[in-house]
Amino acid sequence: MSAIRFLSGITPSGTPHLGNYAGMIRPAIRASKAPGVESYYFLADYHALIKAQDPERVHRSTLEIAASWLAAGLDPEHVTFYRQSALLEIPELTWLLTCVTGKGLLNRAHAYKAAVDKNTEAGRETDDGVSAGLFMYPVLMAADILIFNAQKVPVGRDQIQHIEMARDIASSFNHLYGEHFTLPEAVIEESVATLAGLDGRKMSKSYDNTIPLFTPREQLRKLVGGIVTDSRTPGEPKETEGSALFQMYQAFASPEETEAMRKAYAAGISWGDAKQALFECIDREVTPMRAAYDDLIAHPEKVEAALAIGEERARAQAAAFLVRLRDAVGLRRLSAPQSRKSAKETKAVLPSFKQYRDSDGKFYFKFVAADGALLLQSTGFTAPKEAGQAIAQLQKNGAAALADIARHLADVPGVEPAQVEAALNTLLDAR
Repeated sequence: MSAIRFLSGITPSGTPHLGNYAGMIRPAIRASKAPGVESYYFLADYHALIKAQDPERVHRSTLEIAASWLAAGLDPEHVTFYRQSALLEIPELTWLLTCVTGKGLLNRAHAYKAAVDKNTEAGRETDDGVSAGLFMYPVLMAADILIFNAQKVPVGRDQIQHIEMARDIASSFNHLYGEHFTLPEAVIEESVATLAGLDGRKMSKSYDNTIPLFTPREQLRKLVGGIVTDSRTPGEPKETEGSALFQMYQAFASPEETEAMRKAYAAGISWGDAKQALFECIDREVTPMRAAYDDLIAHPEKVEAALAIGEERARAQAAAFLVRLRDAVGLRRLSAPQSRKSAKETKAVLPSFKQYRDSDGKFYFKFVAADGALLLQSTGFTAPKEAGQAIAQLQKNGAAALADIARHLADVPGVEPAQVEAALNTLLDAR
């Protein structure tokens, strides 16, 4: 059985904070240690240029974040750890994907829509201050994922849309040029997917409400003490729902400790005692890593050596894949035989499934014969994963799966059930 491929990245646009650690770094490193997992972790320094035009800040942040991953337990011999900018194949793939990506899809990206809404409210031009980099961000992110055909992508809940867009873009490319890309799925750690910051909003550098991951111990105590709470006094019951302090505690405490804190809230624990408990809980986990981090920051050549291991491995794999993709789209040597079949034509000798997103926002699939004739058409699914599961069922069980998913199928005029069954069984026999 082949390994499941995970991929995760973090943008070096500032000092890594507890939200980065609890929401991405920690679950990603845990996943990398599981059996049957192949992990790719990268520093998204191309992405940093969208918001950060300070070269020294980008450089320093790249070092800090790389050191954070390594100090938190990332093993560069076991995973592929690299800088995005070390792989020139990524911007090349971005262009190939750009050419199959609809502008309408990018118009719906949350970051772009937020910028447009902000300009509209201020009475400015719609795209005032919006760079092409911000607009194209989802395509670059899709290239990050698809360059290694990652199957699972750990992300915060606010990033799920980008994974869905990567699936859409991959499906468009596959439809035109053959099945080159795996459709990725988002992985969310439900309890800490988005960690609250000092002011109760999402912990984010843009809100200036973060707690740096490896801040000195006494500074950590001071920052935890500054977490915003309500005016309820000691002895007065307190709500865990909506409490930034409780959410942060839950991210670092054991289930037993979390339950005890929940009861303490109900019993009226003072905010000072709750903050002291949170400080001790965070410091307990961070202290063993802090010494390793400080050593790496003091010796950046150690970080460079760790990155070199993964970058050599990643570059070789990406370069080989780009040769295949360039060939698929027609960017090949002029001396190549003109009669050479494209990947799409080669794939067409068998019936095939096509998954896509329609203008109504729903996800569909169709099953076409080797000659392109439509055999099956699905009804709309609310999520791409649901459509993918139906396809997987048909691929695995052939015609026997038709009854199980009958409610998801639309009538195709002129197509006999026997044609569909024969095509599904042909596909099953060819596996």
